[in-house]
Amino acid sequence: MLALQGDFKEHAAMLRQIGADPVEVRRAEQLDGLDGLIIPGGESTTIGKLMVSYELLEPLRKLIESGRPVWGTCAGMIVLAKDLGGLRQPLVGALDVRVRRNAFGRQLDSFETDIPMPEVGDEPVHAVFIRAPLVESVGEGVEVLGTLEDGTIVAVRQGNLLATSFHPELTGDSRFHLYFLQMVDAETETAAVSS
Repeated sequence: MLALQGDFKEHAAMLRQIGADPVEVRRAEQLDGLDGLIIPGGESTTIGKLMVSYELLEPLRKLIESGRPVWGTCAGMIVLAKDLGGLRQPLVGALDVRVRRNAFGRQLDSFETDIPMPEVGDEPVHAVFIRAPLVESVGEGVEVLGTLEDGTIVAVRQGNLLATSFHPELTGDSRFHLYFLQMVDAETETAAVSS
């Protein structure tokens, strides 16, 4: 759990609820030995600046290159993206998507809705959007996991990267966290076989 800013405590509580043992990461050396990482929602510019201050950008890129699963929620999606449509801020820049920040408006425009996501479960996922981004376009190899009724992309996966515009940690529904842990387990098994 990247614990520089944002709602990392809510993610940690959800992970504990489903039997995982989350670790709060604030320094590069704390990435060593992790099976996966969640970059939580919060304020993407602040998270990016703190990643630069704590010299975390390159270690995070190396973690991703190593195949470790990384999931970005809301601001975490922005931080993972390669393209913000010309906006400049520190990014990990690994997820081949163009993201628009605050795409649904201000805090007052926050909303909740149910979204079908067969990859995650049979029942729709209840999604909470708070000053959320959206995915304007995806590159080759990026799988769209969820869209709003109008086709707006709000959940994607690219190999070991997962990103959601919304906040699964705020709903009490653990299916997205379980989905991410399945990604972690699959990568751990692959790494064990190849070593």
